[in-house]
Amino acid sequence: MSSPLDSNSPLRLSGLRPSRLESFRQASRIFRYLLPYRIRFSISVLALVISSSLGLAFPYLTGKLLDASRVTPNSAGNAHDSLNQIALTLLGTLAIQAAFSFISSYGFNRCGESALVDIRRETFAHLLGQPMSFFAQRRVGELSSRLGTDLSIIQDTLTSTIPQCLRQSALLLGGVTLIALTSFRLSAVMISSFPVLLLAAIMMGRRIRGVSRIGQDRLADGAIVVEESLHGIAGVKAFGNERFELDRYSRCLNEFLVVILKTARFRASLISFIIFGVFGSIVLVFWYGARLMQAGELTFGELTRFLLYTTFVGGSVASFADVFSQVQKTLGATERVRELMAEPTELNVMAVSVPGETPKPRFRGEVRFNQVDFHYPSRPDAPVLQRLQLEAAPGQKIALVGPSGAGKSTIVSLLLRFYEPVHGTILFDGRLASEIPVVELRRNLAIVPQEVLLFGGTIEENIRYGRPSATSEDVRLAARRAICDEFIERFPDGYSTVVGERGVKLSGGQRQRIAIARALLKDPAILILDEATSSLDSENEQLIQQALNVLLEGRTAFIIAHRLSTIRNVDRIYFIQSGTVIESGSHSELIQREHGAYRRLAEMQDSQGTNQTFQTSI
Repeated sequence: MSSPLDSNSPLRLSGLRPSRLESFRQASRIFRYLLPYRIRFSISVLALVISSSLGLAFPYLTGKLLDASRVTPNSAGNAHDSLNQIALTLLGTLAIQAAFSFISSYGFNRCGESALVDIRRETFAHLLGQPMSFFAQRRVGELSSRLGTDLSIIQDTLTSTIPQCLRQSALLLGGVTLIALTSFRLSAVMISSFPVLLLAAIMMGRRIRGVSRIGQDRLADGAIVVEESLHGIAGVKAFGNERFELDRYSRCLNEFLVVILKTARFRASLISFIIFGVFGSIVLVFWYGARLMQAGELTFGELTRFLLYTTFVGGSVASFADVFSQVQKTLGATERVRELMAEPTELNVMAVSVPGETPKPRFRGEVRFNQVDFHYPSRPDAPVLQRLQLEAAPGQKIALVGPSGAGKSTIVSLLLRFYEPVHGTILFDGRLASEIPVVELRRNLAIVPQEVLLFGGTIEENIRYGRPSATSEDVRLAARRAICDEFIERFPDGYSTVVGERGVKLSGGQRQRIAIARALLKDPAILILDEATSSLDSENEQLIQQALNVLLEGRTAFIIAHRLSTIRNVDRIYFIQSGTVIESGSHSELIQREHGAYRRLAEMQDSQGTNQTFQTSI
């Protein structure tokens, strides 16, 4: 199923976009993040208005200063006093303006950065709340780019573009008003050029917006390559494909460069045109003002004042070209973020861990799959589970056995409600899974996977991930029960040892025992073991099997296993094939079926020497 975030989605290819007015309306929603800081923002706006007003006093006082300098010898004494007073007033005005400029600049930056933190937090929370089907259709690099590059553009808008737009608007409005009061005829000459400049800015801005969005997409493609290469760096180096990955990244960068240079050409053309138009207008005003002076209709100070106001206004108009292009980039970025935020979530992430929350009653551990059909959303024509029927009583140990691709991992995904059944029902303690809040359900489940993913922090932080509110003593107790306390204490930093990216500084057996300690700390009612010992040597397997025996006490367990030696003593074995149960029973029952699938698999493993004689208490 395609989505607006997918680079090949129909929305992207068909060019169906919201109207420009609708885009501006939707983009303006980012201003709601400023509402919590509205008092500080209002103070910043007021300081900006005062600062801009004082800035507009500069041309007026400069004109007064020049007019005061044109004196006769008889009035020299009074003129000097007037000059000093005007000069001191000018310096005082500049000092006060500088103070208010600091207040407005710092205030806008503080509001903008605070609002951006809120946007980043909400966007990341929205990402975390997406169902697994969402992540199955998207690549991590693209999503990282949404949080990184696109939000950085919004950051520039909140901290720089909005204050600049307000400042230049105040200067433009005030400047035009004061120009009109100085000389109406000169004002008419200058203002006549504005419509042409604004029309050019709007037309060029539209092109910039479209190209900027494409540029963000190409940059996201590059982020995907980096993410995949670094996550799979061992494979990259093992196959000697450093050059191949560099070429992939270079292609993305070259495509981005082509797009961004096109954007730069549009922006440069717009700015050049604006500069030519503004300064052309100033030249025209100079010429016309000089003629008015010759006719005695304008003083030198008034002309100077007028020209300074014109420069202010011209600078404001010229800056609007850059502001407008930045706004167009922001529209493209917010469009991508809005598409992401429009995706429905499966849960309220903020409600996952609430300090002081009264815990819900723990599950007893009864699980039932009732005629469950399932196919993945992206492959509706490929059924994975068909009329699946299985159940587990509280405290029972259930093994799922079968060939690869039979649907065992899919059953685990449905248990965790990563996906919902297409038909049929799943019940926990007699309650429909769909009626149990996802957060409550997952608090009662824990998984020890075959490939353990550890985060890049310390050992203690990785174990505490099972229950973030746990104390250090709780963590150490779980580690001792998981038989990993001994190897942890041998590290110089003990529980503060940093495990490295994805736990690369630890062996496979060490990572597995930390995962068991994490599950013990969570204390789930239902435990999932996904080939937890399949890739370990005999010594590590025995240690982990001992830890698993502790973990399994008093819990319902679903155990995915290929090596049948590890599940001899479970309560019930379900043999899954083509998404349905073809056999079920205990090990002793299934092994006696002369032509049974389970017996054939056991005999095959015996003949290949893979069925270990090691017995477990599972």
